[in-house]
Amino acid sequence: MHTRRSLIENILAPTAALSFIGPTLQASAARARSVPAPARAEPAEVARDEHFWFQVQQAFTTDRSLVNFNNGGVSPSPRIVQQALERHLAYSNEAPAYTMWRVLEPQKETVRARLAATFGCETEELAITRNASEGLQICQLGIDLEPGDEILATTQDYPRMITTFKQRERRDGVRLRQFKIPIPAEDPAEITELYERNITPKTRLILMSHMINITGQILDPRPVVQMARERGIPVIVDGAHAFAHFPFKRDDLDCDYYASSLHKWLFAPFGTGLLYVRRERIGSTWPLMAATEEQTDDIRKFEEIGTHPCPNFLAIAQALTFHEGLGSENKAARLVFLRDRWARRAITYPRTRLHTSLEPGHACGIATVQIEGVDSTDLANHLWNQHKIFTVAIKHDEFEGIRVSPSVYSTLEEVDRFADELERVATRGLPKA
Repeated sequence: MHTRRSLIENILAPTAALSFIGPTLQASAARARSVPAPARAEPAEVARDEHFWFQVQQAFTTDRSLVNFNNGGVSPSPRIVQQALERHLAYSNEAPAYTMWRVLEPQKETVRARLAATFGCETEELAITRNASEGLQICQLGIDLEPGDEILATTQDYPRMITTFKQRERRDGVRLRQFKIPIPAEDPAEITELYERNITPKTRLILMSHMINITGQILDPRPVVQMARERGIPVIVDGAHAFAHFPFKRDDLDCDYYASSLHKWLFAPFGTGLLYVRRERIGSTWPLMAATEEQTDDIRKFEEIGTHPCPNFLAIAQALTFHEGLGSENKAARLVFLRDRWARRAITYPRTRLHTSLEPGHACGIATVQIEGVDSTDLANHLWNQHKIFTVAIKHDEFEGIRVSPSVYSTLEEVDRFADELERVATRGLPKA
C-alpha cells in the first residue's frame, strides 16, 4: 500500500521535468512532499485527499470551460501519454518502412507483457487491439457455430455486440436469445440463476458484460463462466468499461475470452484495446482477418489487420505507468467517492430515480439517473446547452436516464455544479424555451 506522500511523488516525479509544470505547481508539489503522511494511507483516505487529486488533475490538458462526464465513452489521456504518442508518431514518419516497422513494432512486445501482467494472464494469451468491439467481434465471429445453434445474452448487453450476433443470425442461421436482468442487480446468485435458467439444449455460446455500459452495473462473471463450462459452453466477457476502472485479475473471472477498451479508464490513446484468449482456446478461434496456418496457436494472429498505428500501441506503456502510479485501489476509491458525492444527493431529490446500485462492489465510477417526468434526452441537452456539462442520454426499452461518469481529473466543484443543476431540474422542471 502506498503512502499519500509516495503516491504524490509517483505522479509528479515523471512530470516534474516537463514544461507544463510551472513555478506555482512546482511550489505546490514541494509542499505536497513536505506534508506529513500516515504510515499507510488507505484508499478511502486517499480518495478524499484533495491536495493529492489536485496534482493528478494537472497531469491532464482538459478544457475547464466544459465538464466532461462521459468518460465512460472515451477519456482524455494525460499529457505524458499524449507526448509519447507524438514522439512515436514523429519518429515513425522519419522513414516508416524502417522506423515504424523495424524499430518501433518490436517494442510492442514490451507493452503486451505489461498489459498481460496487469490483467494477470500469460503474455502469449493477450492481443493488442483497437477497441473492445474489435476484440469481442473476433470471438463472436471466430467461434464456430452451426445452423440452429443458440447464443445467450441479456437485453442490456452492448448494442454493437447484439448487432454482431444478429448478423450471424442472418448469415449462419444461428439464433440469439436475450433475457432481462434486474435494474439495478444486487444479487449475484440471482444473475447466475437467470443465465442458467435461460440455457437450452441448443445453447452453444454466452455473452456476458462485466460492467453494463448503460448503468455501470458490475456483474460477477466467474460463477456464470464456471456454470457454463460444466455444460461445455464458452462465455465471452465484455469488459469494455471494466479494465483499469476497478481492481481485478483474470483469475477473479476465470474466463476464456475477455476484451476491453484502453481509451476509457486506462487513459491510453484513442483506438487501443486488449483481447485475452485462454491459451487452449486460441487455436480453435478464427481471427477477423486471415492469418497463416502457422499462426493457428499464436495470439498475434488476432492482430493481423494490415498496416496499423504502432505509435498508439506503444503509448499504452505511459498509460500503464500513470495507472500504476495512481494505484488501482486508490483510483477506484476516488471514482466511487465522486459518484457518491452527486448520486447520494440525487436520490433525495423529488422524482429522481437511480438505476445504479450504490452498494459496494456493484458499481464504480458510472451511474445512471432519471428524473421522472423529464425526458432524458431533453435533460442531457439542457445540461450541455445551458451549462456545458456533457452527459449521455440513455433510452432503453426497460428504462431511461442520463449516464454520468466523472474521472480522476474531475473536480469537486464540477461534481457539485452538476448536482446543483440536477436538483434544480428535479425541483422546478426544465426551463421553458
